[in-house]
Amino acid sequence: MLTPISRREWLTRTGCGFGGLALAGLAAADAGRANPLAPKAPLFPARAKRVIFLFMQGGVSHVDSFDYKPRLDKDDGKQLSFDDARVIANSGARGSSQRVMKPLWKFAKHGQSGRWASDLFPETNRHVDDLCFVHSMHTEGVAHGPATLFLHCGSTTFVRPSMGSWVLYGLGSENENLPGFVSIAPSAGNGGARNYGPAFLPAVYQGTGLGHAGGPASEATIHNLAGAQSPEAQAARFDLLRDLHAEQLKRTPGNSELEAVANSYELAWRMQHNAPGVLDLAKESAETQKLYGIGEKATDNFGRQCLMARRLCEAGVRYVQVTYGDNTANPAWDQHSNLPKHGDHARAVDKPIAGLLADLKRRGLLEDTIVWWGGEFGRTPYAEKNGTGRDHNPGGFTVWLAGGGFQRGFAHGATDEFGHLAVQDKVHMHDLHATILHQLGLDHEKLTYRYAGRDFRLTDVHGRVVKELFV
Repeated sequence: MLTPISRREWLTRTGCGFGGLALAGLAAADAGRANPLAPKAPLFPARAKRVIFLFMQGGVSHVDSFDYKPRLDKDDGKQLSFDDARVIANSGARGSSQRVMKPLWKFAKHGQSGRWASDLFPETNRHVDDLCFVHSMHTEGVAHGPATLFLHCGSTTFVRPSMGSWVLYGLGSENENLPGFVSIAPSAGNGGARNYGPAFLPAVYQGTGLGHAGGPASEATIHNLAGAQSPEAQAARFDLLRDLHAEQLKRTPGNSELEAVANSYELAWRMQHNAPGVLDLAKESAETQKLYGIGEKATDNFGRQCLMARRLCEAGVRYVQVTYGDNTANPAWDQHSNLPKHGDHARAVDKPIAGLLADLKRRGLLEDTIVWWGGEFGRTPYAEKNGTGRDHNPGGFTVWLAGGGFQRGFAHGATDEFGHLAVQDKVHMHDLHATILHQLGLDHEKLTYRYAGRDFRLTDVHGRVVKELFV
């Protein structure tokens, strides 16, 4: 005999924390509702089906990693005039005096392509012939909050849908038993849930957060998947709840938030039998786990998250973000006064990232998966306040892309001789968004949603597809 419980108690026990996200599934179809996350054909032939975004929260120093500038060694220690973004933002003054600081890591050419890279990321450097570097990035926002929101949502201040939500809206999901958009270890700061939220898009396109930035990989999971009741008891409870939701939807047709809540329960029900297997890294061979650095103190945590990303993509998740960061006011890569700390962070992510690239490639997944690596901005080529760190630099920095039809062993654009500002073949963050959407078969100018009397899109009224990056 079943013991009656309230809906609130049922939610507390089995709700899984999906709040505003959902997938419309078999039960929804039975109830006569359309499935907003059914797979959709791209607008034109796509080179990629999915994205893994490796978010280096805080801003990696490009001039210490992938953007080689010999002038920094030559002028190390000199006081020179630069247009500092933070000074301009605070006072409008240009031409502030700054002390040039040389790279702390040694640069060399790597791979058959001869790409320059420092020994900050030695394992990733082994894969430069698979990488497409964009050295001329520039963006909006000199502080972490605005720049992070712009990276994810295309706006520094307004509440706008995140890129993963736009991709899910445009293409739907490949697996009705898993979320179509997952953010592994997202940060609670600098925009928080807005960075994987749907804003005014229907709540069904909300991303699913697993764990939190800086937390152990064991927490980057979906909790409460296995109930204590028998399968029969669980089924009976779910059928009752589904009937209640169906009745509510009849009374308030078109209520997208209620539909999302109903669909989230249905997704949670289907996930009971599917998600545990996808998230079980123990099913991977010892060789594969070693490839990601699992079992090694420095790399175990991020290695598990990268392997989880591969398994989720392999299972049909459309957009996966993996954040390397923390929940503090100054995120991981934010070395204002202690740039050598970059070395500790690099050791934590380098082998897992290289392992992910190798694993995707050998499984044939890299061909139709975009791997995107980067932060919200770069760092200055001069010391902050004449100290031992570098300040934020939205005016010029580097990201790299792999797979999904992007050129391999290729470098596009350039910053000036100091690595300060993008000057050649400049690529704005709006352009990068448009370019990634294009490889997924989506036209950034046509991927729109009408809200408050106007059509919105990820790139607002800007953005161009950087076709020079394509094979």
